[in-house]
Formats: sequence, structure tokens, C-alpha cells
Amino acid sequence: MKIKIFLLTLLLSYLTVISSFAQFSPGQLSKGHANLEGVENCTKCHSVGNKVLRDKCLECHKEIKASIASKKGFHASVEVGTKNCLVCHNEHHGRDFQLIKINKKSFNHTDMGFELKGVHAKKDCRACHKAEFVSDPNFKKKTSTYMGLSSACLNCHSDFHQGKLSANCASCHNFNSFKNPKVVGFDHNKTKFAILGKHKNVSCLKCHKTEIINAKPAQRFKGLQFESCTPCHKDKHENKFGSNCKECHSEESFHAIKNISSFNHDKTGFQLVGKHKTVACKLCHKTESMTDPLKHDKCSSCHADYHKGEFAKKGVSPDCNDCHTNKSFAETNFTIERHSKLKFKLEGAHMATTCMECHRKQKDWKFAKMPVNCVECHKNIHKGFINDKFMPSENCTLCHTVTSWKSVTFDHEKTGFKLEGTHAKQVCASCHFKKNSIGVRVQQFEGISKECSSCHKDNHVGQFAENSKTECLKCHGFTTWKDSKFVHTSSRFKLEGAHRDVKCIECHKQTIDQKGTYIKYKFKSIDCNSCHS
Repeated sequence: MKIKIFLLTLLLSYLTVISSFAQFSPGQLSKGHANLEGVENCTKCHSVGNKVLRDKCLECHKEIKASIASKKGFHASVEVGTKNCLVCHNEHHGRDFQLIKINKKSFNHTDMGFELKGVHAKKDCRACHKAEFVSDPNFKKKTSTYMGLSSACLNCHSDFHQGKLSANCASCHNFNSFKNPKVVGFDHNKTKFAILGKHKNVSCLKCHKTEIINAKPAQRFKGLQFESCTPCHKDKHENKFGSNCKECHSEESFHAIKNISSFNHDKTGFQLVGKHKTVACKLCHKTESMTDPLKHDKCSSCHADYHKGEFAKKGVSPDCNDCHTNKSFAETNFTIERHSKLKFKLEGAHMATTCMECHRKQKDWKFAKMPVNCVECHKNIHKGFINDKFMPSENCTLCHTVTSWKSVTFDHEKTGFKLEGTHAKQVCASCHFKKNSIGVRVQQFEGISKECSSCHKDNHVGQFAENSKTECLKCHGFTTWKDSKFVHTSSRFKLEGAHRDVKCIECHKQTIDQKGTYIKYKFKSIDCNSCHS
């Protein structure tokens, strides 16, 4: 009896709960869930505690459960994966309520595993998310879903190449336009034909022409002939050099012949060396075929005689290679040894002088009848300053050497003034070049006094002058002023006794008066009381 009463009570409680759900329902379900209307269906979504469980949603939405399990798509993203479904998809708001709401401005499509770039970023969502593009059969029948699309290009775009190229369009094209595959940086070098030189600037359509395949236009990418150049380029040499154009030419330009290692010009009877390596073929081979024979036994066959017969002997000029090399006309193999056999031998500084310093003073080069005297090339700056007896016929070599103008060999004793000691170490300009009153440097060789005082200051302020003339050599030599040959015993006051040990400065002290500052050597009186009190 008690058991029957308990069961009856439990039944009444359940009916009360059911009645409660029916009585307090928030509102109608949306069209997508309309089939779940009714008290008997509440627990398909709600727990007994009136809570909507995520697991119950996924029992019906198996396709979403599968994408979460495979960790793909929006519902598997970090932002959404752990949320309850009702956070975004709330129910009981009426039949016309949109369960799926997307903020197009803030929605991050990259979370879907497909970043919107280029033209894709400008498209409306429904331009791509429509039934005809849905490839997943689980979503094929769902008209309002955003799921079920493949990220493959050909899922939405027709295959213009009709299966003849990779299905991954992005390997050649970018997201801005199908018309310019180079924007992506397609590496043509990974194909059997590497794009080099001028080929880089050739439009794809020049080689990959559009043809009709399966009644549709398509570019041809396979089956092109590229083993040699002639399928695309006409052989202007008419096969005289063979069919392998690459032996002479490169992709950089047909007009630029390859390095001599590619085409053996030696076989033509004329070896290309030096500057000839860089000469454009057309400068010598002027005909279209470039195979006509050329005369090349002498330089003059191609080059005019720049010297206009200057070196001609009996009317015949020597060939250019007698002095020049193939490296450059500016370079010469006319050596110093050969020059030394001429009237003018190259020595000293002349050996470091460039040819043009002497041979190209004007516009044109000149070699014949060249001057050999110094003054014909160098200005005689001493003219009018040095007596002709010291420089007859303006012969610079009597004083100077070819090593340097500063190197002088002149015997100064011929002037009556022998250079000794420190004088012998001085450069000529020390005595013969002076600044005048207005600061201009002038030279003087004639009329120079031999007296010491004409060059040196008298530090003794005339104490030793005799007849207004001071003879420095009585005490000093030519090596240094400090070395004195003065003997005190020759003076009025002979050093005797204790005076011998007295330092000079004790008697000859520095004096300052109207004459200036100087050491006093001469005294009016030599009496003892002059020094001793």
C-alpha cells in the first residue's frame, strides 16, 4: 500500500514539472528547431534543472561535433571551442529569429583556417557561402549554413587550365588577379625551362599561347619545344655555326656574344685577346650573316694610322703592334730600355713621368723631333739671376740632376765662398731665396755679401767690431755657434791661478741696456777692484 502511494506521489510530481514547463515556456522556437516544440521534447535540449547542455546540442548537430573533434573550423577555434552553444545561439525568440548572427566587420575569417586576402577580402560572405560551393555532404542540404566549404581554389573557381597544371592556383596566381601570375613570383626555374636574361621580360602569352581545348580557350603549358632556340628564333646564320645558338649567344641578348670560352674565335684565324674581347661583333662583322671573310693580317687593316706617318721609314709606317698591345692603345710595349737607345735617355724622375707629359702637350701626340734640352720642357727660373759663367747655354745639368730639382751638384767654391760645416747642409733656397719687404719670395745669386752679419744676427751687439766689422770666424767655426775657438790668453786679461776655475758666467753676465739683452764680454777696466770689493 505504501509503495503505491509513493509511486502515485512521484507521478503527480512529474506531471507538475511537465505542467510547469508548459506553463512557463519563454516563447516559440525558431524555424530550425520548430520540430522540437512541445513539453515532451524539452529534455532533448534542457536538463531537468532547465539548463541547455552543450552535449545535447552536439547530439543533433553531429557535423559540428565532428569539426570540433577534428580541431578544424570556427567551432574548434580557441575563441569558440570551449563556449556553450547558447552563448551565441539563444532560443525561444520566435519563428523568425535568426540563430546565426555574424558581425562581418569584427569576424576574423583567419580562425577558419582561410585568410581573406586581395579580392576575397572585398567579397560579401554569401558570394562564397552558398549551396553550389558546399562540398561537404553533411552540409549540402543546409541552405543557411556557412560551413561545408573547401579551401581549394577549384572548389569555387573553374579550372581554366583544364587539369594541365596544379590544382593549387596560389602556386602561380595571387589573390588580386588571375591575369598576372608573376606577382606571386612563380619560380619558372623549377620547371624544365629556366627563365633567364631577356626571357624574364617576355609575356607569358608569347610562349604559352591560348588554344581551344575541349571547346574552351586554354593556355598551352605542356608539350612546348625548348631543347634548342630555333623553335622560337630564326637562325640568321643559316646553320653555318650549327644549331646550338648557346655556343655563342646567351639569354641576355643576341647582340652580346658570350665569353670567348663559349665561341672559339681562334678557329677563324684571328685570336681575340685584350680589347678585342669586348668589341661588339658588328663592328667587324658588318654583314647580316657575320661570316664573310675579313682581312686581319695587320692592325692597319682595321685601324687608321693615328700618327699619320710620323714613324714612317721610306714611306712605310710600322704596324701598331710594334709599340702597342691588344690591351689598349693607351698602353705601350715601348720599353724604357728602347727609349734609352734614343737621343734622350730616360733616367731619374723622367722614368716616373707619363708619356703624355712630354708627348702630348697639345691636342695630338707627338714623337718625332722631340726636344732634348732641359729648357725646352722646363722653365729656367734662374734666367737673369745667375751669371752665364755658372750656367752657360742654360744648361740645368751643371747644377741639377734628373733625380730631383732639389738635388744640386754645383761646386759652390767656384763662387769664392766654400760651403763648410752647417753651410754645406743647407738647401740653396736658405740663402738664395728670401721674402722681400712686401712678403714676395724672390731669388738672389749675384751681389750676396760673404760677411757673417749679412745673414746672421750679431748677438754680441758689436762688442767685437773692428772698424764697424765683426769677424765671427775669430771665435766661431761653421759647425755650431756653441763651439768657440776663442783663447782667453789672447785677451787683455789672461786667466791665471784661481781664475782658471771660475765659470765664464761668473764674470760675463747677462746685461740689459739700451743695446738690448746680451752677454757682456768687453769691460772698460780689468782692475781687480772691478770685480772684487
